[in-house]
Amino acid sequence: MFYIVSSYRELIFIKMLSKKIEDNIKSYPDFPKKGVLFRDVLSVLDKPDIFKEIINCMSDFSLVKNSDAIIAIDARGFIFGSAVSLHLGKPIIFARKPGKLPGNLISYSYELEYGKNTLCLQEDVLKKHDNFCIIDDLLATGGTVSSIEKMLSENKKKITGTAVVIELTFLNGRSALENPVESILKYS
Repeated sequence: MFYIVSSYRELIFIKMLSKKIEDNIKSYPDFPKKGVLFRDVLSVLDKPDIFKEIINCMSDFSLVKNSDAIIAIDARGFIFGSAVSLHLGKPIIFARKPGKLPGNLISYSYELEYGKNTLCLQEDVLKKHDNFCIIDDLLATGGTVSSIEKMLSENKKKITGTAVVIELTFLNGRSALENPVESILKYS
């Protein structure tokens, strides 16, 4: 009985938080290219109470709790990943664009809904941990997260899943991923 009430409370909390986020998201048509409606999650950061609720919610996802370390994706994922890392006391690793990280790197190139990109991870930092949760601000087509999954898989690392603030479900990004996804706000 306790678990049902707990799950119901969690569901209500996420629905209420989702509404708060949605009410504070700014949308920009035709950015970064014509035909794309850009949902800017950064607009919630001037609301510290909502930001705190987002971090508490993401920190409570089991796929985050069950990881040894967090991988935050360049650049907005750094904000949410760093806060979750601090909140839970978990190590954080940054997936960055080329030319931004020193040392021996592994990299992977992938397609975006509006172009192509490459992400890099530092090899020596990966060696310290076995299970990773990937954190980003938004899941669209899944190309960015999939590239991290491929790099981790090639290095025999486990992935507990991906945690995002916003998921654009109409782009079906989950289907490109091998691991579970937790999101707070879903746009259909």
